[in-house]
Amino acid sequence: MAGPHVSQGTTLLRALRDDVYRRPLAVALDRLGIEPGWKCVDVGAGGGDVSVALAEIVGRTGRVYAVDSDPRARDVVAAAAAEHSQVIAITQAGEDLLLPEPVDLAFCRFLLLHVYEPSVVLDRMRRAVRPGGWVVAQEPIPSGGGGGGVAMSMPEARHPDVGALLPSLVAQAGLVVDDAWAEAPAGSGPGPVADYLETLTGCDPGDDPVVLTPLDTEVARAPGT
Repeated sequence: MAGPHVSQGTTLLRALRDDVYRRPLAVALDRLGIEPGWKCVDVGAGGGDVSVALAEIVGRTGRVYAVDSDPRARDVVAAAAAEHSQVIAITQAGEDLLLPEPVDLAFCRFLLLHVYEPSVVLDRMRRAVRPGGWVVAQEPIPSGGGGGGVAMSMPEARHPDVGALLPSLVAQAGLVVDDAWAEAPAGSGPGPVADYLETLTGCDPGDDPVVLTPLDTEVARAPGT
């Protein structure tokens, strides 16, 4: 996850990713019906963009735990959430997730492909929410995207196609899926989609049509009433 000393290229890549995948995030939060006062945890918070988005919805009466395994991320989140006192940054691995109180929502995005044990992280997220609370995971399916007939890949990821396995992983964690869908940003010519692909791969797609990696979203509820 990002820290204050990461390269400019990494920071740009994350910013572009947040831009082109902003709609799946907005749709997920809208379908949940999050209200002021909710308590949430953003697992793998990174630069804190999701944590800030949650804080703006839950308001001053709510609480957002921004959890990341990289201790440098605490400073990044603190800077991003300077105007939101309800955001609490915690240095903790997803496999070790333990909060001081139950939350209404546990959220992760672009996290499970990098962790050692995705199933353990999802189990920890389920345990972190109150009975009947929500767990939302958004993970990519790299092999589903590409340009010019060439599939994309993420060789640096521990679980590069975890998005394709996400429905079964969520079920194995004892969660009940309430909604699920996949979205793949697409475009041609100059724009965020082309910029993201060029920064990710080092190749300029020019005016060729591009379909980015689909993002699988699983909106699930923990057992209980």
